[in-house]
Amino acid sequence: MTKVKICGITEVQHALVAARVGADFVGLVFASSLRWVSEEKARQLAETVHNLGTATAVVGVFVNSKADEVNRIADYCHLDWIQLSGDETWKYCQRIERPVIKTIHVPTDGKNHEITKWLLNEMTMGYEQITHQCLIYLLDTKLENVYGGTGQSFDWKLSKEIAAKFPVIIAGGLTPENVSALVEEAHPWGVDVSSGVESNGRKDEAKIVVFIENVRRVRNSYFSPSPFSVKEDSGME
Repeated sequence: MTKVKICGITEVQHALVAARVGADFVGLVFASSLRWVSEEKARQLAETVHNLGTATAVVGVFVNSKADEVNRIADYCHLDWIQLSGDETWKYCQRIERPVIKTIHVPTDGKNHEITKWLLNEMTMGYEQITHQCLIYLLDTKLENVYGGTGQSFDWKLSKEIAAKFPVIIAGGLTPENVSALVEEAHPWGVDVSSGVESNGRKDEAKIVVFIENVRRVRNSYFSPSPFSVKEDSGME
């Protein structure tokens, strides 16, 4: 079943709605953003989600922060996953003490087969070097000097071949209206949304509910690689 990540959560009520409706992840942004949260607020949001007793995991989103600082914040705020959305190297990723969601920014110019080849090479390299923790990829649109939350999509045709080989979360331009089509076309391990479930720059509870419902409505009978087994499945030890 395709996983759902609701990112850019800043308010307790929105975290509660997402978790109760069945979001697999809620994302808290520690990078410079309109959706930035303080460490104290993030700790409160994480405790709120964990206290519900659901399976919803809390993800901290960082951009080019020092690894020691990321680990410190993760401990203090009780984060379950770390999403790295900047220019972090694979050597840097090795220093992160929690499971990693590594963002790869997909170019919007160039031929699809060339971009696909580059993505597959980059992901293979990641799994060859990150061997001590769980690793998932997040594909988002590449824009100049922007590291996330663009609200712009890339060509979904690129995603299908990638998603058949690696656990990937697709982000960029998703809304309650188009997410079902993406899941049916690309069969990703997960989908990520932030601005697509907002109204007037604030999370919209009704949109969160519909987004998750529309993902769940799609029959997920296809194979989706597990981030815990992909190394064995692909022959990468």
